Amino acid sequence: MKTSTAGASSSAPVAHNAVPPPPKTSGTRASRIAPHSHIKGLGLNAEGFAATDGAGFIGQTAAREACGVVVDLVKSRKFSGRALLLVGPPGTGKTALALAISQELGAKVPFCPMVGSEVYSTEVKKTEVLAEAFRRAIGLRIKETKVVYEGEVTELTPTESENPLSGYGKTVSHVVVGLKTVRGTKQLRLDPSIYEAILKEKIQVGDVIYIEANSGAVKRVGRSDAYASSYDLESETYVPLPKGDVHKQKELVQDVTLGDLDAANARPQGGQDIMSVMGSLVKSGRTEITEKLRREVNRVVKGYVDQGVAEVVPGVVFIDEVHMLDIECFTYLNALLESPMAPTVVLATNRGNALVRGTTDIYAPHGIPVDLLDRCLIVRTTPYEKDAIAKVVQLRANVEGLKLGDGVLDRLAQKGHESSLRYALQLLTPASILATIAGRKQIELEDIDEMGELFLDAKTSADIISQHQDSEAS
Repeated sequence: MKTSTAGASSSAPVAHNAVPPPPKTSGTRASRIAPHSHIKGLGLNAEGFAATDGAGFIGQTAAREACGVVVDLVKSRKFSGRALLLVGPPGTGKTALALAISQELGAKVPFCPMVGSEVYSTEVKKTEVLAEAFRRAIGLRIKETKVVYEGEVTELTPTESENPLSGYGKTVSHVVVGLKTVRGTKQLRLDPSIYEAILKEKIQVGDVIYIEANSGAVKRVGRSDAYASSYDLESETYVPLPKGDVHKQKELVQDVTLGDLDAANARPQGGQDIMSVMGSLVKSGRTEITEKLRREVNRVVKGYVDQGVAEVVPGVVFIDEVHMLDIECFTYLNALLESPMAPTVVLATNRGNALVRGTTDIYAPHGIPVDLLDRCLIVRTTPYEKDAIAKVVQLRANVEGLKLGDGVLDRLAQKGHESSLRYALQLLTPASILATIAGRKQIELEDIDEMGELFLDAKTSADIISQHQDSEAS
């Protein structure tokens, strides 16, 4: 890696994540808005009481306060051997509560969601799927000191040259990267392979990055806070301008999970001959990991922890629709809860008394065996009222950058109250597309009415089919 000192190149700030994007910002970074992007925590005050809306959460105050107590138990290491069971109708925030618990435990805490039906795989055993989920939810924070180049990207200029191996086209010979810190700037002349890593990380001017001097590995830390926008909620991470020199020794923290270590060690290291290559292509992509390998990984991890190089970070396993598990999985869950390296387990269901799968005569609350229910703290979620639905819809509209016209919020809240909250939220984005086609900058009542005709809710569609069947029978 060759370096040369130079002044930072001037670059106009690029507007970030504007929603809707301004017409002249071609360098904006696209970000995916997930269903729970607005959830930032449980929204509790210092005394543990929940406000009506806080940290992106609307309503469910009793459930949030109960989950806050569970977070305190986990932080004080007094929740081992137990699980949290969230019970309530669909669309009442059970998944959001599990995600909020994970975020309350820490920003880098692993969160591993799954549904009960995932265990029924033809490739691996049911218990193996559960074991993999538990291992993915246990993080390992590794600390090491490395020589790096760190700073805000002020210049990113690839230099092309004629391809010596072919008379056609050009190839990147090197890339010039300008980095800026509080103490100065430096211009780096880097290898083309590092430019490929920069493209893979989707790095652009204004991002804060570091490049390892020995390996050339590139890591994007975040967006410089000089480019921060005025949005209350967004997915981008803004970081301050790095202090010190561009070339420095830095303590790097790498987060991996035990599931990552299991998969890396279980992957066969084949040779370069044709039979090994063909075997790797034909072989199934999912490998069942033996208990012997997991014990060996645990032994190595324990050695790192004893040396002070690494730290174990228990995360959160969230199993939705837990009533879909069968009696074998429930029995294995009991064993996993008692293991010394177990994450926080959050279960969710919307069933009342139900038959335990895998049995013919055992009925239990929520379709869960009593011996596992005895280990659970049960928290109830309640259906949203019309006012709370209106607040949720308005929050999602703000997150997605949508403007609502007069009466639109009340109409969506009414639809959500009559059918479901999810149905009301699903009408938002299609209605915004319809408004854009019509040349409007905000959603009007006519857009909502047309969406209601194009996309039916479950109750309406079931009534139509029932009426059609009755007319055929008569």
